[in-house]
Amino acid sequence: MARGARGSAGTTPPGDWWRSYFDAGYLDEYSPVFDLIEERRQVARLTELLALPHGARVLDLACGQGRHAHLLAEAGFNVDGLDYSRDMLKAAKARGTGKTLRYTRGDMRRLPLRWTRRFDGVVNLFTSFGFFDDPADDARVLKQVARMLKRGGVFIWQGGNRDALTDRFLRGDAWTTAEGTAVRQDRHFDPRSGFLTIESTWTRRRKVERRTHRIRLYTATHLEALLQDAGLTVTGVYDGFREGPLTRGSHEMLLVARRGPPR
Repeated sequence: MARGARGSAGTTPPGDWWRSYFDAGYLDEYSPVFDLIEERRQVARLTELLALPHGARVLDLACGQGRHAHLLAEAGFNVDGLDYSRDMLKAAKARGTGKTLRYTRGDMRRLPLRWTRRFDGVVNLFTSFGFFDDPADDARVLKQVARMLKRGGVFIWQGGNRDALTDRFLRGDAWTTAEGTAVRQDRHFDPRSGFLTIESTWTRRRKVERRTHRIRLYTATHLEALLQDAGLTVTGVYDGFREGPLTRGSHEMLLVARRGPPR
């Protein structure tokens, strides 16, 4: 989701913007990013990094419209997807559900107690992290992830890399969606809070709509420290879904962590 940083001053979204932002408008705005061929490539890479047997139980945390959860189930995993947005879950369920693919609505800061130590793997993808006003809530999410995992379980986090996004970024961007909406994004980065604020302007049939959301960006160093505090040991840091290591120029990063050695 994070595409750039350090733009003009701009407005501040409400602290609970994430409660209503992920709707049909979001799906339209980001439709050029969603590509089934690329998603299959990403899931192939996730399967390689998870290194779990057929039938292993995997949680897609903040699963959105089920882009990855559906394909992970198709690849042979037993998948649960969790998201707060009813609109995203409706879209996810429309892709299909079954014995090995289930969706649950919930807050990733407070995951179900029945899921404790139930998962062989957890994934959090597409910068679906850093939404909350209080940074302690981000740490709380990672502690919830650790609670979900069995000993030796794998966690994969993928999203924007603060180092690169604040060094070389797009102050603004524009495109046209699949439904013909003209989208303009203007961005501002606050180095103190770490928040990247994105102001979106949609124009369609002469109707203009504006809304704002924000994401707290992390460096690999900071994120690894939070993972360690949660009881997770980082075993790999990559240039997004690519096989190469993270570099200063990597706009995306992917971290692999484990919850202690298997017994």
